[in-house]
Amino acid sequence: MAFLELKDITRKYKLGQVQVTALGGVSLSIEEGEYVSIMGPSGSGKSTLLNIIGCLDLPSSGTYLFDGKHIESLKDGELDDLRNRRIGFVFQQFHLLPNLTAIENVELPLIYQGVWGKERRERAKAALESVGLGDRIHHLPFQMSGGEQQRVAISRAIVGNPSLILADEPTGALDSKSSENIMEIFQRLNHELGITIVQVTHERAIGLYGKKIYHLRDGMIERIETLNSQGGN
Repeated sequence: MAFLELKDITRKYKLGQVQVTALGGVSLSIEEGEYVSIMGPSGSGKSTLLNIIGCLDLPSSGTYLFDGKHIESLKDGELDDLRNRRIGFVFQQFHLLPNLTAIENVELPLIYQGVWGKERRERAKAALESVGLGDRIHHLPFQMSGGEQQRVAISRAIVGNPSLILADEPTGALDSKSSENIMEIFQRLNHELGITIVQVTHERAIGLYGKKIYHLRDGMIERIETLNSQGGN
């Protein structure tokens, strides 16, 4: 059984009096330790699919197994616990709290996990050091560049030792050099720690860092592209 197994996933919602189909029956399997990209034009359902994979949203129909667990059968508290302990999220706009320092932002998931005191601070510091921000731990977000803020966001995503990282346009707000640095970090997390990574991107150069690209159009998988090697190698 695959680590992530989605079968015939649909997502429909009401927009005024109109029913919109964001996903029209998506099936895919992602193995543990894989690095995959989801690509497609605006409105193709990329972010909707990522939200379902990340248990931020539930499908209208279909089945989703996360490491053998039927997601649609879990209660809200169980979904919260799964997200907090198994999944790290990285977004285009960083979503850092502006009044907290880098290390305080990274500590947040550990607070929800019940990690306290010295251990929480040490783990947050180690996560920041692992992405090259050991000298920025007491900086506020406005005192850092976009690339540095995204590295803080990655540190926050990995501090709880997740088995899955979901990235929604992780380089969309960055310049080309910062984008390259971020993708090198993702590659290292995948290669060295075996973290499964699923990223949404509209940039093919970023998509090529994965080993497989799912191309979406109109809420359906149009084709699956298997890559011989990961970008940046």
